Amino acid sequence: QVQLVESGGGLVQAGGSLRLSCVASGRILSTYPMGWFRRAPGKEREFVAAIRGGITFYSDTVKGRFTISRDNAKNTMYLQMNSLKPEDTAVYYCAAALGSSYVSVSTTPWNYWGQGTQVTVSS
Repeated sequence: QVQLVESGGGLVQAGGSLRLSCVASGRILSTYPMGWFRRAPGKEREFVAAIRGGITFYSDTVKGRFTISRDNAKNTMYLQMNSLKPEDTAVYYCAAALGSSYVSVSTTPWNYWGQGTQVTVSS
């Protein structure tokens, strides 16, 4: 059983930066996707970014501002968020798709989730 624990959320002004971390309790092969989703108040959970085998994927809303990375030796994934906007305010969730060979923007194939960390961007 894999557990995922996020950290790094907080309150930041628009234009600022935050770095989220996700630590996995067990080793997750780099061939399996890991990713970030977020849920804003009153909205569905949405895909933010993912990484699999060193290849990265981003939603159009964060491309160019967010960077996902992974340190397999530390079983840790990161999300560097720059140029934050108030519309980035959400609970951010770390996810892993163990056994999957592809990255999906849908939540369905992602079978392990963290508890979430709040990111609030003030205007």
